[in-house]
Amino acid sequence: MITTRAKGVFVWYELATSDSKAAQKFYSQVLGWKAREMGGPEGSYTIVSAGPADVGGISTIPPDACEAHAKPAWMSYIGVDDVDAVTKQVKAAGGVVHRAPSDIPGIGRFSVVADPQGAVFALITPLSREPLPAIPPGTPGHVGWRELHAGEGKAAYAFYEDHFGWTRAEAMDMGAMGVYQTFSTGDAAVGAVMTKMPVTPAPFWMFYFNVPALDAASSRVKEAGGKLLIEPMPVPGNLWIVHGADPQGALFALVAPQR
Repeated sequence: MITTRAKGVFVWYELATSDSKAAQKFYSQVLGWKAREMGGPEGSYTIVSAGPADVGGISTIPPDACEAHAKPAWMSYIGVDDVDAVTKQVKAAGGVVHRAPSDIPGIGRFSVVADPQGAVFALITPLSREPLPAIPPGTPGHVGWRELHAGEGKAAYAFYEDHFGWTRAEAMDMGAMGVYQTFSTGDAAVGAVMTKMPVTPAPFWMFYFNVPALDAASSRVKEAGGKLLIEPMPVPGNLWIVHGADPQGALFALVAPQR
């Protein structure tokens, strides 16, 4: 269940894909997710959980989106106090409204937008005022990091800072790759914004799922039919990461405290 109205907090993650059953099987094998089906205004919707807390949902790409050549992809929902107002603000700032604000019965009101550089995300005002469940950092199966590959990192960060009140954390100079600007939505850094690599076709958000050990999880990715796009590599914080693509082509990443 989606809860909390805390401004600027990531509250839900959703995979729109060409084969929801196959995707569910893949991520359950890789991340150990449990799944339960529920109905939705546009058909079946699968809620996935790790431990006692929900992670997000998996749905099939709607027919009209398929006709518009939509590709499988992960998307986050950012909590706001007033979806209608913030959607208008995003558009006024140069963003795009892909889906106008509408209601999810019993859940809340949402919209799907893109920032001025084209990265897609959703806005939501949940009906529930219950706080998000406390999930300790590094909990397996949950999102441990969020990374925006922007057209131009500095301007992209300013957009999110202005609209969601994110706080600048550490800025790391990556040389020719530019600045890796981390940010927090509370007490600790939860993600970063960077300028995308030239070979990356368009701006997008990448989500890192926690796993206990990277090599074992990477093997599960390949065994389940996914692909590894980079070799496992160490990153600050004594962590290891890898980028991958699921069998339907959606990009994702893994992060672990050990290789």
